[in-house]
Amino acid sequence: MIIIPARLASTRFPQKVLADIGGLPMVVRTAKRVAHLDRVVVAADDELIISTCQEHGIEAMLTSTTHKSGTDRINECANLLGIGDDEIIVNVQADEPFIEPEVVESLISKLKSLKEQNAPFIMGSCFNAINAESAKDPNLVKVVLDDENNAIYFSRSPIPYNRSGRANYFGHIGIYGFSKKSLKEFCNLEDAPMEDIEGLEQLRAIYHQKKITMVKVASTGFGIDTPEDLKRAVEIFL
Repeated sequence: MIIIPARLASTRFPQKVLADIGGLPMVVRTAKRVAHLDRVVVAADDELIISTCQEHGIEAMLTSTTHKSGTDRINECANLLGIGDDEIIVNVQADEPFIEPEVVESLISKLKSLKEQNAPFIMGSCFNAINAESAKDPNLVKVVLDDENNAIYFSRSPIPYNRSGRANYFGHIGIYGFSKKSLKEFCNLEDAPMEDIEGLEQLRAIYHQKKITMVKVASTGFGIDTPEDLKRAVEIFL
């Protein structure tokens, strides 16, 4: 199951999920990138997104306008759909129109493996190697890993600090996967102090000592965080 949270009133870039990219609204283009992998539902906060998705044959469901995060939104959507506790749910961000299907498949495969191992908490995401210059971009979230590729910390700052001159940097690719049971558990956790400081909800899981399994992938896709990103995306289709 793939659920795409879509919020019309984005504070940094209003209505960006409906921005035209090569003749398709961003959220529609994102949904179509992964539609062959599994059932895809857009969880929206506005009827305009619902009608836009439906015009393009994308299933969409209206959710609350008061959710703090996209994860809370997909949790509501999963509840409304009656999804079972053991089902795997992947959260693909609406502003990732270039997400490679292979990346999503790699995450799904890892989550299924955790499910077969009866892991007590199933949450995963993806990362790739980035250079030191890219690590300076606060819109590109960095992740530090342990020896089993579980996340230790995420930050908008370049981490680790490169005192030795030998640092390797890993960029977080903004898709998440959960079992339905773990999704509910995550959404019921108290907010973490660093979550609001960094503006990164995944820090909530780490703060409460929940493992986030990270999958290394090769990806050249990029999210649309700024008008400059949108311009770059549009130019790809010219």
